[in-house]
Amino acid sequence: MPASAPITQDVVTIARKLPETDRINLVGLTRAQLREALIAGGTPENKAKMRVDQIWQWIYQKGVREFDAMTNLGKAYRAELAERFTIEIPEVVSRQVSADGTRKYLVRIAGGHEVETVYIPEADRGTLCISSQVGCTLTCSFCHTGTQKLVRNLTAGEIVGQVMLARDDLGEWPEPGRNPKDETRLISNVVLMGMGEPLYNFESVRDAMRIVMDGEGISLSRRRITLSTSGIVPEIARTAEEIGCMLAVSFHATTDEVRDKLVPINRKYKIAELLDALRAYPKLSNSERITFEYVMLKDVNDTDADARRLVKLIQGIPAKINLIPFNEWPGAPYERSDWERIESFADIIYKAGYASPIRTPRGEDIMAACGQLKSATDRARKTRAEIAAEAGLNT
Repeated sequence: MPASAPITQDVVTIARKLPETDRINLVGLTRAQLREALIAGGTPENKAKMRVDQIWQWIYQKGVREFDAMTNLGKAYRAELAERFTIEIPEVVSRQVSADGTRKYLVRIAGGHEVETVYIPEADRGTLCISSQVGCTLTCSFCHTGTQKLVRNLTAGEIVGQVMLARDDLGEWPEPGRNPKDETRLISNVVLMGMGEPLYNFESVRDAMRIVMDGEGISLSRRRITLSTSGIVPEIARTAEEIGCMLAVSFHATTDEVRDKLVPINRKYKIAELLDALRAYPKLSNSERITFEYVMLKDVNDTDADARRLVKLIQGIPAKINLIPFNEWPGAPYERSDWERIESFADIIYKAGYASPIRTPRGEDIMAACGQLKSATDRARKTRAEIAAEAGLNT
């Protein structure tokens, strides 16, 4: 097993180069922030709530990006909005489609940075895996993303914008004149399992997910949103209180010694402390179980003894355990556990009374599977100077 890595990444700080405009992007503003922006832009205060409701529905319910198309607003007001505001989402640089139908989007955000977003179609659902950071704060040794230095957190607009660009590509916005509920929901679930540790970008993630859950917009149920964390203990209760979504934990080991190496944040928040926080999770119930994610690494964490320890550790926590066959990437220091070993591990968990699905690897042929995401910028090993030059910045 590799030597211990630092708990968090070095930060490669390259400032965002914002568009040369005074116009404010409305995407990602909460309802309260949108109201304040409209009033500051000249909207009468007594009409601000109505205008927020109207504009919100156009942006998030109907996918409209031009103020001229907002036909229930007066023509003069639309012109005023266009002078002061804009409606912009991240740019899709490339789209790859796997043999199994998985779609991976390389997404460019302000400053020329890139993240990846993945859409996974299944028979009964369509799951969108979105990113919360450029790179990752943490250094999990089995994860390709964890080898990329953190550049910066995404804004709320850049996070919700990933949902919007995927809806663009899938043609999921309602046709003009049709009610959204009459449309097929191709994106039925959102998982914060892409690049980054969501709980180290809490406020932006919270605001973005509140927009996604808003009943007058994208309107996804909180129970169809899952936030995955490596175990940032102080933010766990806050997640339930301020977001209210489902929780998944990247667990991956049954002893502190092994988890310290696989998930270095464990050196700060040990397994016992993490499990205490999970037992106290305000949303915890049999109908809202915590998902424990467990990547299967050959000869590292995959013994029958590990399975029995795992069952003992999570005793009393309504939970399911997702077993993830390791998705290999160039230079990875681990190998995937043998299939028979994974099945034996799953059988012990199942007989202990826990659901233990083995996740089918999806999108491996386009490096879109769990733990494989890494921006093409970093994959190409560009230097800081080259990245800054592409972003139009002086170094």
